[in-house]
Amino acid sequence: MDIDMKEDSGEQQSYVVAGAVLRCSCGTMMNRLKMPLSHGVYIKGKAQMNIMDYQPQLNIAPFGMCATIQNPAVDAATKANNNILTMMPCTPIVSMPWANGKEDQLVDGQPALMNKCTATCQYKGIITIEDDGQDM
Repeated sequence: MDIDMKEDSGEQQSYVVAGAVLRCSCGTMMNRLKMPLSHGVYIKGKAQMNIMDYQPQLNIAPFGMCATIQNPAVDAATKANNNILTMMPCTPIVSMPWANGKEDQLVDGQPALMNKCTATCQYKGIITIEDDGQDM
């Protein structure tokens, strides 16, 4: 069953499942979206995610090293290194659900997470979904 959808703009959207690949604009590596407990909805045998699956460590793992001075650890290390940007380990702080979920498709009572959704780290990193995880 093909679950990909097209919006009026022609931009292809798809539902996101556990194991999707995430990227942060301030991180040095990608990681996978985690789902400790399923919402009871599956696509291709994989747990479907909703916009509330944004919790750091529980759903969103660190992205390697952080490269923004908005992160206090990076700012302090950079200042200590004569203002030469000094990356520090990523510790994502996400306090708001994923933006732009599919409002008319609920998963466990919340809008479905789509591949075009984004989340924002407190340190100004933009977290995007690089791969919806369906075919991995």
